[in-house]
Amino acid sequence: MKKSPSHDGQDIFDQRRDEVLRKNAPLADRMRPRTLEEFIGQDHIIGSGRLLRRAIQIDQLSSVIFYGPPGTGKTTLARIIANTTKAQFLSINAVLAGVKEIRDAIEAAQKTLSLYGRRTILFIDEVHRFNKAQQDALLPHVENGVLILIGATTENPYFEVNKALVSRSRIFQLKQLTEDDLRAIARQAVGDEERGYGKRKIAIDDDALSHLVKVANGDARGVLNAIELAVETTKPSAGGVIRIDRAIAEESIQQRAVLYDRDGDAHYDTISAFIKSVRGSDPDAALYWMAKMLYAGEDPRFIFRRMLILACEDVGLADPAALGVVMDAAQAFDYVGLPEGRYHLAHACLYLATAPKSNSSMAFFDAIKTVSEEAADDVPGHLRDASRDSEGFGHGEGYMYPHAYRDHWVAQQYLPDALQGKVFFQPSEQGFERSIKERVARFREAQLEAMIEEDLSSPLNVRESAAQNRGMWLERTLGSRGEQLGRVRERLLALADIKRQSLVLDLCGRTGLLAFEALRRAPEGGVWVLAHDDRSFATLQAMAKTHDTLSRPQIVRTDFAKFERDLRAAAGKKVLFDACIGRNILTREKNKIALVEQVLGFLRTGGTLALAEIVPSEGQRISRLAESWNIDQNAKTILSDAEQELFSDAGDPMVSFTSATLEKELAAVAGAAVAVTVQNDSAARRISPVEIDFWFRKTDRKGRLSLGDRVQKGGGETALTALASLFHRKLDYQEVFWRTVTAFVTIQSNRH
Repeated sequence: MKKSPSHDGQDIFDQRRDEVLRKNAPLADRMRPRTLEEFIGQDHIIGSGRLLRRAIQIDQLSSVIFYGPPGTGKTTLARIIANTTKAQFLSINAVLAGVKEIRDAIEAAQKTLSLYGRRTILFIDEVHRFNKAQQDALLPHVENGVLILIGATTENPYFEVNKALVSRSRIFQLKQLTEDDLRAIARQAVGDEERGYGKRKIAIDDDALSHLVKVANGDARGVLNAIELAVETTKPSAGGVIRIDRAIAEESIQQRAVLYDRDGDAHYDTISAFIKSVRGSDPDAALYWMAKMLYAGEDPRFIFRRMLILACEDVGLADPAALGVVMDAAQAFDYVGLPEGRYHLAHACLYLATAPKSNSSMAFFDAIKTVSEEAADDVPGHLRDASRDSEGFGHGEGYMYPHAYRDHWVAQQYLPDALQGKVFFQPSEQGFERSIKERVARFREAQLEAMIEEDLSSPLNVRESAAQNRGMWLERTLGSRGEQLGRVRERLLALADIKRQSLVLDLCGRTGLLAFEALRRAPEGGVWVLAHDDRSFATLQAMAKTHDTLSRPQIVRTDFAKFERDLRAAAGKKVLFDACIGRNILTREKNKIALVEQVLGFLRTGGTLALAEIVPSEGQRISRLAESWNIDQNAKTILSDAEQELFSDAGDPMVSFTSATLEKELAAVAGAAVAVTVQNDSAARRISPVEIDFWFRKTDRKGRLSLGDRVQKGGGETALTALASLFHRKLDYQEVFWRTVTAFVTIQSNRH
């Protein structure tokens, strides 16, 4: 019998089969989101303004790998992309697919590209299951653009997926869904008339739903499967209502699933949490993570091995008995076995967690590093083996036998000549180690004193050594401004607490000092930058072109007068940032609170505004550079008074504030927690004649008075000329240490 085709060319029997399958599919499959708007959770990667959302919306996706626990939406995101992209979409499962399926997909992609000019997106579920040869087969086609890969995996792709494939893909880590996410998914399923239970009368008690979401442990599929089982096995009341109470919920999802794979990522994450809890002296957390590992079937001997390492690495000499306690517990476990052997696991765990901690044994690795990097140095003659070459070469001559001296110790050289004074072992203040710290320090001081006496025997060497040290000091001060900016950037970004998925706003991008480092720290989130002038905009655009389209910061040409409007027009009306960062954005602002209020409007609840603001009023005074000079007291007073007047100008927002007044002023901002810390920097700086001319210049007096104007006002033209001449004689092309005070402002938003 000839088959009747449907109106779209699909076999009518195939069409009916698909309809039956859709109708009878599990609730979790029927409720799969079809669009980004239906997708719940994972706001850190697909929230408003985020990189992945933008890529999907503009159909400009590059190869990506979705990595995360089961039930977090990896496959669903791939299907949403399939629904929105204009590219051909192919899907295979790495568990079921072989070489033939890969070849068919590549052939189809090449054909589509050559005939229609359309790209092909290939979705590979459980991509880590492909062996190396299969992954290598994909690589050239991903590299030349024939295929855009979307991989999904529950295993860490950096370990389980071909490194070359990972390097050509962007990794997005999906997190376990929150309880609020799971509640929203459950309500969506109960209310959806087309795919869920919206046409039936379903009532779920609050405590029943709370139980389901807690036990599901972040797995949306688990919640939906439990709801489906509860609904389908519960008889409706006389009024046709299916009520799911706590008892029914407990029957529907009886045991919490522990996410743990003894060979996978969860294994390493859990043992890491255990080790860090013991290291952090938290016995409760240590017991919890150990219990989770044992509950999931971890080998107790593996846990003992890790505790034996920790006994030396993290407890060390603070409690030398720790190693013996763990070793005894491990041997007792081997003798007793499970289940009673869990007492010995707990005993060792609690001992380590409550023991004093020291990682001074890490000194050995410093010594290894020194051995690998330092130039070869001979063993000092008096330490060499005297049994073979004492007569011919004098080996061992001059060695002092410690046991022949008081306290069985004598000061003498033990390190090679080039390493005299080098310190590896640093005893801590913890436990037993504290008792040896003073003794070790005393011995070292004596040895160094002996070494100095030897150096004093050659005055020439002392002078040469000092000259060499001065040369090295000068070399270190070169480029000190760049180092200073680097320190400011590191501290500022640390205060901003930027995560991999953070959405960050740089409030004033000039050269990209903050923006591009923030981008490296938030590869799964994104960075937006405000460029306040054409030069900055052009600079940032040029730098951005060195990154691929989706890795670039989003640059908005604006200024603080209209940045709210411009940013919302570019990023979206609902966009909220995890962190806003800026350097010297308040320094010149008259109304600092108003600007901060505007910025806080873009922060999510709990988001951080982190600023680094130079405080000119607390910084370098040039009068201090002249304190040691032989200068007339009257001239000193004139200079000092002029400088004080300059730095106290209430009408100049640049100098009219201090770190204390800034903190007090910002404390008035509503819905925010403000903290201000101050950093003092003193860096070498070479003074140019042009800079001195600028200090003592005369202006037209219509605008802000210069230091020169104020000196002239206090002492006349003669005083101005004399001081300018003196500074030129003393400082032209000279290096001085220049003091800079930076106020680091952090504001935690409690709004929205």
